[in-house]
Amino acid sequence: MALAKAAKAVAEIPFIWEGTDKLGRKTKGEMLAAGEAVVRQSLRRQGITASKVRKQGFFAKAKRISEKDIALFTRQLSTMVKAGVPLLQAFDITARSHSNPALQRLLGIIKADVESGSALNQAFRRHPKYFDALYCNLVEAGEQAGILETVLDRIASYKEKILAIKGKIKSALMYPAIVIVIAFIITAGIMLFVIPTFKQLYEGSGAELPALTAMVIYISDLFVKWWWAVVGLLVAAVLLFGQAFRRSKILRDRIDALSLKIPVFGPLIEKATVARWSRTFSSLFAAGVPMVDALESVAGASGNAVFEAATMKLRTDIATGASLTASLQAAKIFPNMLIQMVSIGEESGSLDSMVEKVADYYEREVDDAVAGISSLMEPIIMVVLGTLIGTIVIAMYLPIFKMGSAF
Repeated sequence: MALAKAAKAVAEIPFIWEGTDKLGRKTKGEMLAAGEAVVRQSLRRQGITASKVRKQGFFAKAKRISEKDIALFTRQLSTMVKAGVPLLQAFDITARSHSNPALQRLLGIIKADVESGSALNQAFRRHPKYFDALYCNLVEAGEQAGILETVLDRIASYKEKILAIKGKIKSALMYPAIVIVIAFIITAGIMLFVIPTFKQLYEGSGAELPALTAMVIYISDLFVKWWWAVVGLLVAAVLLFGQAFRRSKILRDRIDALSLKIPVFGPLIEKATVARWSRTFSSLFAAGVPMVDALESVAGASGNAVFEAATMKLRTDIATGASLTASLQAAKIFPNMLIQMVSIGEESGSLDSMVEKVADYYEREVDDAVAGISSLMEPIIMVVLGTLIGTIVIAMYLPIFKMGSAF
């Protein structure tokens, strides 16, 4: 049976299709299938009349399964399970609704595992690249307590909020990064093409150049002569740093610690980390995961080595009998608001809801911080670019001003 499944998986190839749905609307997508007839039959079951079905080109870029795909799948699965749709049928419907062949294949494998008798959390655990320990622990807790639909809904909400935070952080960092790259390209263009023209003009005049002009021309000469070395060094530095970052935990930990101290961006990263920490903890604790086990998952999901180490210390303290409030205070990196809300939650027996309120608060803080940084970065970047380009322009025109003043 296993060999048959393997042979089937090997035989499946990606197809691109176009057609119309039951309402006559044009639609298109991709599907992983053993042949064109299988694609058309599958589309007919979905109420779609296929007008064109063809194999995906050899050089077509294979789609990857993203975090957004997993979040959307979880939301759809939650909705169908809550509506009373049997789990295996829910997997079928969800797989057909996605155009990503890689996700369709993944869901097919998970469905086959569940169909053969595996628990849902065990089927997910066989794919740690897409379903982390936090995801699987929550599903396991939901299966054991008989509240799978509630837990899936909580996981979907959690993933949607975490993706929203990540998107906001990326948007805040992307703008200055793009401007810096554009500034480098413009400056390189001036050094390579504009300044050499001025150099030829001034060499013909025989006049002595101001110090600023001579320095800019000297830098331009170096750039013209060694531009390939500069570009090569930059590319090599980026590649080497990427390799070192992936392989060295010590480097990642140091960068995480430094990231919290960066002016302007440090507070934003800290707020996003606290929001993620609080959201993860409240989701796990509300699902009935024991606190010691929950903190282990929270540490891995925090996204920052400083908070990860502090959370693992919390786990050790609580395992020896300390309260969460006292452990948070001893860590000295968690904000007072979180500590106070945890204290209230422990006293009132509503720890999950109190920490969830902290997550809501810090997610709003991230929104405000991103808006503030975006409005702050625009004038700063304009001043920096204006100073850079202005200095080069003044340096090139200084000799002309000097000659003009002599007459």
